[in-house]
Amino acid sequence: MTRSLDHSTDQVTNSISFGKMEVPKESNIKKLEEAVKYMLDDEEKVREKMHDSIHTCSLYFTLLRQHGYEVSAYIFENFKDHNGNFKASLSQDVMGMLSLYEASHFAYKGEIILDEARKFTSTKLKEMLGKIDMEIGAQVRHALEIPFQCRMQRLEARWNIEAYNKKDGANQLLLKLAILDFNMVQSMLQRDLQQVSCWWKDVGLANKLGFARDRLMESFFWSVGMVFQPEFSECRKGLTKVAKLITIIDDVYDVYGSLEELEQFTDAVERWDINALQHLPDYMKICFLALYNTVNNMAYDVLKEQGHVILPQLTKVWADLCKLFLKEAKWSYSNHIPKFEEYLSNGWISSSGPLLLVHAYFLMSQNITNEAIQSFNTYPSLLRFPSTIFRLSNDLSSSKAEIERGETANAISCYMHENGVSEEVAREYITSLIDENWKMMNKELVSNSLFDKSFLEIAVNLARIAQCHYQYGNAHSDPNDVTRNRVLSVIIEPIQLKTQQPIWTN
Repeated sequence: MTRSLDHSTDQVTNSISFGKMEVPKESNIKKLEEAVKYMLDDEEKVREKMHDSIHTCSLYFTLLRQHGYEVSAYIFENFKDHNGNFKASLSQDVMGMLSLYEASHFAYKGEIILDEARKFTSTKLKEMLGKIDMEIGAQVRHALEIPFQCRMQRLEARWNIEAYNKKDGANQLLLKLAILDFNMVQSMLQRDLQQVSCWWKDVGLANKLGFARDRLMESFFWSVGMVFQPEFSECRKGLTKVAKLITIIDDVYDVYGSLEELEQFTDAVERWDINALQHLPDYMKICFLALYNTVNNMAYDVLKEQGHVILPQLTKVWADLCKLFLKEAKWSYSNHIPKFEEYLSNGWISSSGPLLLVHAYFLMSQNITNEAIQSFNTYPSLLRFPSTIFRLSNDLSSSKAEIERGETANAISCYMHENGVSEEVAREYITSLIDENWKMMNKELVSNSLFDKSFLEIAVNLARIAQCHYQYGNAHSDPNDVTRNRVLSVIIEPIQLKTQQPIWTN
């Protein structure tokens, strides 16, 4: 049965829209499969439609790359003039410009045409603001702030549901389904939060370590950003525990511990020996024991349920993190400013991104492989790219506060010191590095991988939550009203249906 091209385009548009609202997978997967099948079965007609419409071309490109299909960026060459520039007439199509802008953020490194597309659409979309209707203008401002590919999924789902709720002619059945699903998932997240709150209270670190940040909600929000699906509840709770321990240990190294104490703690973690407790000061004893017990319990659960011995991998990533925390503490004590490359080669691991991802793999995977376990010993690219985005996003938001505290090692300060440039120039360079790592990660997602799609998505989500978390400052150390409202909208406050029209009919 032959489908019309317009119908296929509608399928693609709906699939992307449903995905942005996180409509239940069963509903969206069927539509996605139909749209992709049409594209693959009748490529000639699809190319004909792409030739005519920048909006259609961008939608197809986005959908295919988003779901791991290789598609060449040269399909956009048709929309250039004889001088090699994008045609000026394209700017008359607002949705086409917006779709091309979003598509450009699925670029791989070296795809110059997508760099040109991003620059072209960014300029044109900014010029359009104030001249287009409010509904489309809101979409444009939202995308220019952070594109869809880089946004935290759960926060983006809520934004799109609420935007769709205000739309004239919205499909009320679809809207109801999206809202019900969002609120049901949210109620499950609340149960997870309640359970992990009991764990945090029992551990007692907040009461014993008055100097440390007590940021359980922020840690849970971070874990939701990495993995929100109900079926990964245990992974989410485990990641929250890990994030809390990272925060406490980070504060020990950054704020409270003397250099001698930090060396003792690092040695204890590296040896993973309970007998090391006797050599630690009291505040470090409870910290080490909480870490020791939590990680050992996680390793035990995996051994019991799946038969894999993962304790060596877990203890290695914790030892590596503490050794790099110690190195950074020594830089601070001696007022040393390292070379930028030295800083970054240390910093992407000390961001704690690799540690979080290694734990996530073992906590969520039902198909742990020996190849994947061994790969963690050398920190594969799938861990490096999002962790670098994590580190650089953190530094962009925290550099001023860290310099005021006397911390000399930061991507901004290191680049300024080494190259003799202004803070503005350094920030522009760091921003460009974040973009480069997104491109390399986009390519990683369509390459042959040791890991399944669920873990690939978690790796991307680490970068997404990092950019969200540090967008308006450091949401972990100093949450403001914007970050608090984000936490509430994802975890606490359900979505209210604002229509008065009946949803169900007999």
